[in-house]
Amino acid sequence: MKKFFRIFWISLLVLVFLGTMVFLWMKSRPEVQTWQLLSPQTRSISNSIIATGKVEPSNEVQIKPQISGIIDDIHYDPGDDVKVGDVLATIKVVPEMSSLNSAEGRLRVAEINYDKALREHRRNEDLYRKGILSQEEFETSQTTLSNAEEEVDNSRDALKIITDGVSEKYDHLSNTLVRSTITGKILDIPVEVGNSVIQANTFNDGTTIATVADLGNMLFKGNIDESDVGKVRTGMPVKVKVGALQGVDFDAMLTYIAPKSEEVDNVVMFEIEAEVQIPDSIFVRAGYSANAEIITEKRDSVMTIEESCVKFAGDTSYVEVFKGMDKKEQLFERKDVKIGMSDGVYVEILDGLAGTDKVKGNPEQ
Repeated sequence: MKKFFRIFWISLLVLVFLGTMVFLWMKSRPEVQTWQLLSPQTRSISNSIIATGKVEPSNEVQIKPQISGIIDDIHYDPGDDVKVGDVLATIKVVPEMSSLNSAEGRLRVAEINYDKALREHRRNEDLYRKGILSQEEFETSQTTLSNAEEEVDNSRDALKIITDGVSEKYDHLSNTLVRSTITGKILDIPVEVGNSVIQANTFNDGTTIATVADLGNMLFKGNIDESDVGKVRTGMPVKVKVGALQGVDFDAMLTYIAPKSEEVDNVVMFEIEAEVQIPDSIFVRAGYSANAEIITEKRDSVMTIEESCVKFAGDTSYVEVFKGMDKKEQLFERKDVKIGMSDGVYVEILDGLAGTDKVKGNPEQ
């Protein structure tokens, strides 16, 4: 029995020793590295610049009154569509007391002069019929009466303008009626009935009654970095992505690049504008935040390979082309290539590579 256990333990030690030696021998052998094999693909590649900004109407105007007073009525609400000439609001005139008193006094004087001229004209008319007054003197009397009558009308109109803001002669041109100057949609009405408003003049910008914009013509307005401004020019195609409208891209064209920079958060930026083409079926609100992708360079249907496959030696670029297998080892051959545009992932192959070639890629895990 003791002899059996002795043989068992000796055999076990021999097996452990042999197993260890085999394990160490296998670990010492170099592993065969395999590589991904990539074929050139025909695709379109492009380079672009991303600009952040907003979508705003190309024509947005603030409607201001031509006379000071108090808002008597507002005829529309924000979001309503209006046309040129539509009355947005009515203003009630608050006359200035000194001007009112002066106009009333002028009217009274004009009426007194008219009464006097009328009495004199009637006397002169009787004398003219009797042949006592000459033709010339009678015509002078008629002229004096007509002038007095015209002065009464003018004084009455002046008083009506001060009290009502419009004369009877030009009622259709009333300054108390605030009209839209463009066709579009009302974006905002910052006043309410009863608010006092000031007319636009040399010293005052005036009170805004309403903001009207044509939402059919929209612009993307944003900024690009000074390092990118040299890569863009007007007429370039732009893709506009609106944050509030997921999955919808709008075609646009770059129409303006600011000639002067401005600092935004201590970064030199240039303002740009792009005219956005918006279908009638989609409603875009003014002020939506958006991103614009400006395509600076593009290649359609060109042979490309992953940029990671291309290696460089001085001024020469090359790839390693698969030539076959040596047992389990992959064999590669260097092949010089001429490359073109790169989008950061794929690079254009101009010469030196065939579509059937397989190129050494990244190592397989």
